Amino acid sequence: PDAGTIRLDGVPLTDGGRAAKRRIGYLPENNPLYAEMLVSEWLDYVAGLRDIRGAERRSSLGEAIAATGIEDVYHRPIGELSKGFRQRVGLAAAILHRPDLLVLDEPTEGLDPNQRVEIRRLIGQLGRERTVILSTHILPEVQFTCSRLLIINRGRIVADGPVDDLVSRAKDGARVSVEAAGAGIADRLAELPGVRGVEPRAGEGDRVRVIVTVAGAEDLRPRVFELAKASGWTLFELHQEAGSLEDLFRQLTTDQEPA
Repeated sequence: PDAGTIRLDGVPLTDGGRAAKRRIGYLPENNPLYAEMLVSEWLDYVAGLRDIRGAERRSSLGEAIAATGIEDVYHRPIGELSKGFRQRVGLAAAILHRPDLLVLDEPTEGLDPNQRVEIRRLIGQLGRERTVILSTHILPEVQFTCSRLLIINRGRIVADGPVDDLVSRAKDGARVSVEAAGAGIADRLAELPGVRGVEPRAGEGDRVRVIVTVAGAEDLRPRVFELAKASGWTLFELHQEAGSLEDLFRQLTTDQEPA
């Protein structure tokens, strides 16, 4: 690093030394495992690197194995494990020394949907006893896993707060889904005050389905309902969709000037 300071509990890591680093666990995106080793051999090796010995080693291994659910693969070669179990083994190694802070870099990258769910659940459990920092570009992972969100753009924090609160700030967060049968639906909806755009979607039969993007915080549904009644439309669907984290991320990372 050529600028800035990393602090843990207010103390720069350069001053905290090895004692501070012992409080941190880290799982990089490219999980560093030796495929030819057994899981048991690898974790024992990591325990040695962490200077965990004797009864403490046995206790730490038992806790990490139970926390990550790798009992059934403990004596198998790492090279034979699925990507999901390899991530579990990496997490076991990262928490072996009982860190206060666990840093995970893209922990669900390359996993299938079922494996993603399992790793999310595991991260949630690990987060009950320690602070977990999750670095990811897979935005749904943030909404499924995290309680607090920070978005960094060009080296600066541009958002910081509870996930739901920040998502509600997205300019394009308010959308109304409308499905109806009748004449001039898209054009008439586009004329309503506060409508920024009308996006057509595939509908069934003679039904027209559109997504109406709303400017501001007004709930447009009562206006749509009155318009449908006045125009003689048959209304099949009318609901407001929640804003997305993708909307917020795009808003904050495209509107910012270069630092």
